Amino acid sequence: MRRGFWGVAFAFGATMLGTTLPTPLYPLLQHEYGFGELVSTVLYAVYALGVIAALLLFGHASDVIGRRRVLLAALACAALSAVAFLSGAGLAALLIGRVLSGLSAGLVTGTATAALGDLGRDRHHAGLVATVANMFGLGCGPLLSGVLATTAPDPLHLPFLAHLALLVPAAVAVWRAPEPVPARPGARLRIDRPTVPAEVRPVFLPAATAMFAIFAVFGLAAAVEPSLLVRLLDVRSPVVPGAVVFAMFAASAAGQVASRRLRTSRALSLGCAIVLVGIIGFATALATESAAVLAAATVVIGAGQGVAFRAAIAAIGDRAPADRRAGTMSGFFVVVYAGISLPVVLAGAASVHWGLRASGLGFAAAVAVLIVVALTANSPQRTTR
Repeated sequence: MRRGFWGVAFAFGATMLGTTLPTPLYPLLQHEYGFGELVSTVLYAVYALGVIAALLLFGHASDVIGRRRVLLAALACAALSAVAFLSGAGLAALLIGRVLSGLSAGLVTGTATAALGDLGRDRHHAGLVATVANMFGLGCGPLLSGVLATTAPDPLHLPFLAHLALLVPAAVAVWRAPEPVPARPGARLRIDRPTVPAEVRPVFLPAATAMFAIFAVFGLAAAVEPSLLVRLLDVRSPVVPGAVVFAMFAASAAGQVASRRLRTSRALSLGCAIVLVGIIGFATALATESAAVLAAATVVIGAGQGVAFRAAIAAIGDRAPADRRAGTMSGFFVVVYAGISLPVVLAGAASVHWGLRASGLGFAAAVAVLIVVALTANSPQRTTR
């Protein structure tokens, strides 16, 4: 294992931590700036626009200009996002901060994963560390901000100051790490145009449909669960939604690791089935106003998402031709992040007219139907690892 491996892993986790840091703070932000559920869900979902832009515009950047420069750019975007939240300049600054957060995630995810593969002792170990760093960072964001908002003064500023403090050693670690991919003089960046080759479509369509639906409910849980806990279930402490979302991401990481030996088609079906169980629990929690059931359902959804996500990436990656794999995966991630944004905004708009409970139940039913469609489409497949 080469010098700099763990520093890059730390930078990966620290960057992803910032993307979920605002999650338990949405009710406080609503009160501070006077916006409702629709704006809150838009504030969550614009993050995906930054991710998609980074994936399409800079997906191959680290192969051209080197890993270190792209990682430092990701850390800079994360720092600027924190500054936007600290500025107190209103809703526009919050929206800019979320887009910058999405850019940081889109830049760091592929680059850090590739850098860990370059610096690690083997691809399997590096991939496992990348998964843990990603999900651990995503989970620690809401947990950190929830704890600080509950136990420390100035809950809308201290979490972002803490994030800036984490980014400093992360930047130092990346700067000192060896550059595994030197910049290529004269090479130009290019846009990764999403494409789906004909031979990949039998696998791509059910996998992408399933992940669109699963990430929709995954995104809804992260976006509106703090408001659900406050408004419907009278849970006032920000640490509770922070801990629940942390558990959801931890369950996702566990699901990815635990399902590695399953055939991809079986793992995709299993992940969808687990998410369906979680959706039933989510609907039950809304109907019965049970915080405990809501927390348990969220963890189940996280576990199912992890199983299905690993399977979908493996199935598409194995089937795609090597010379078109990047474009195919770009298309897959565009679908995934469309799922984490567009349906969540629609759910927020519905909540304005029908309330959180009714819109949440309708959303759960629609997503469940879409997952069943994906399960049906996946059943004839015989994809293997």
